[in-house]
Amino acid sequence: MNVNKKHKSSVFSLLFGNPDVLRELYSAIEGVELPPDIPIDINTLSNVLYKGKINDLSFLIDNRLIVLIEHQSTINENMPVRLLIYVSEIYKRILNRKDIFLEKLIKIPVPEFIVLYNGNKPYDDYRELKLSDAFKDIEGLKFDKSSPPLELTAKVYNINKGHNPQMLEKSKTLEDYSIFVGKIKELKANDLTLDESVKYAVKYCLENDVLTNFLRAHEGEVVNMILEDLTMDEWMDLRYEEGLEQGRNERDQYFLELINQGISIDEIREKIKN
Repeated sequence: MNVNKKHKSSVFSLLFGNPDVLRELYSAIEGVELPPDIPIDINTLSNVLYKGKINDLSFLIDNRLIVLIEHQSTINENMPVRLLIYVSEIYKRILNRKDIFLEKLIKIPVPEFIVLYNGNKPYDDYRELKLSDAFKDIEGLKFDKSSPPLELTAKVYNINKGHNPQMLEKSKTLEDYSIFVGKIKELKANDLTLDESVKYAVKYCLENDVLTNFLRAHEGEVVNMILEDLTMDEWMDLRYEEGLEQGRNERDQYFLELINQGISIDEIREKIKN
């Protein structure tokens, strides 16, 4: 299993990388109806944090609202920090740099931050992650903790089966995606290999009108993407489930292989963090 991959478009970003699908997804999440003629401009980033890493989805609605949506299969408390970096880069790209030096106030699109979680660990239907939770303690200095000078709130929704059913009902694409991922987990829990689980899940979906058109058009890509889409945390969890001792041995072997490839200790630390 190659967890040190160069970035390729994920199944999630490929599936939702379409203005009409994004309109459906956003409407379901926020409980609003976006008119079919309202413009949606996709501006998903590349090479922002680390080489080969991009954010999952970012788009502009009617040039008034910037929406960043991240899909997570592991619980990551650092999402607000990452989203801060993403949205800063987006503003840099969509604003005229000369305008920000004018005396007159310029109006900018309002940012919104959404995280969709479908990992294995139990998680609430909804939770908010705040940037201010990451701030260091500066007790003794003048600082009003009740009103941080900079804040960012990421709204995290659990999209696993049994969670947020009203949201899933409003977006067939999101509901189908949840069913697809859930079927992979179910098959994997029955001792199938990941490769077998993905292929049987695709077969199941095609037979049950789940993501049918998408899978027919991208079946080969989807299988490869899912197989390559495990994060380091998922890889370590998998090793743990298969046995602590075996996991430690394989982890050590993996790190030795990285060192033998000439990858520095600092680079390995970054891989573990991400």
